[in-house]
Amino acid sequence: MSAQRPTALVTGASQGIGAAIAIQLAQLGYDVAVSSTRPEKLADVISQVTQAGGRAAPIALDISSHSDIVRAMKEVVAALGHVDVLVNNAGIPLKKPAVDITPEEWDRVIGTNLTGTFFMSQEMGRHLIAARRPGCIINIASTHGLVGLPERAAYSIAKGAMIHMARVLAVEWAAHGIRFNAIVPGRVDTASRAGSLAEPGYRDMALNRVPLKRFATADEIAAAVCYLASPQASYVTGQALVLDGGLTAQ
Repeated sequence: MSAQRPTALVTGASQGIGAAIAIQLAQLGYDVAVSSTRPEKLADVISQVTQAGGRAAPIALDISSHSDIVRAMKEVVAALGHVDVLVNNAGIPLKKPAVDITPEEWDRVIGTNLTGTFFMSQEMGRHLIAARRPGCIINIASTHGLVGLPERAAYSIAKGAMIHMARVLAVEWAAHGIRFNAIVPGRVDTASRAGSLAEPGYRDMALNRVPLKRFATADEIAAAVCYLASPQASYVTGQALVLDGGLTAQ
């Protein structure tokens, strides 16, 4: 493989949106490191990245652990030589009334979705600045970070902060040639969401909130990530690209 191939790290890439992002980046010529808290679940995405012609590096990573983040970045650099693009996709949900959220649940959601994303981005920033390389970081946020819905307090607050993180660090790191943006999906139809979508009446209720009357696919989210990572988006930074079928336009 040529040393000049672009490289990417996609966190939370064992399935769904993360896997689709890794595969599409590989199809565009990237070598891709993919992470999961359970690296044995990465076999399928590793196979598809390899079939697309890219080098694939499986990485065990729990982004709620700072020591894990530091170790994982070193492993990615050792495997791929450098990292051009970081996609912060790893995260966990929580649906619970705000008055019932425990400190432990709050810390778990904020520690993973927000704190972990920040320190993962920090390690990427340090890597790029030390290497004197331009680069791109993309947070996978959510429309929960833009609108208020019941029983999503911790999750929504974390996702809203991830959107603002992209703005703040885009400004701070612009002098180093580092672009930082956020993708803001609405409901995405993936296998991991099959349980909630199967609840009686839930799918119809959710679809009624979307003007286009359908959910996004993981491939549509991945295509937006590929655009933001590409030279065609070289003047795009500090932005939140919303893909929600018109949900937040109402």
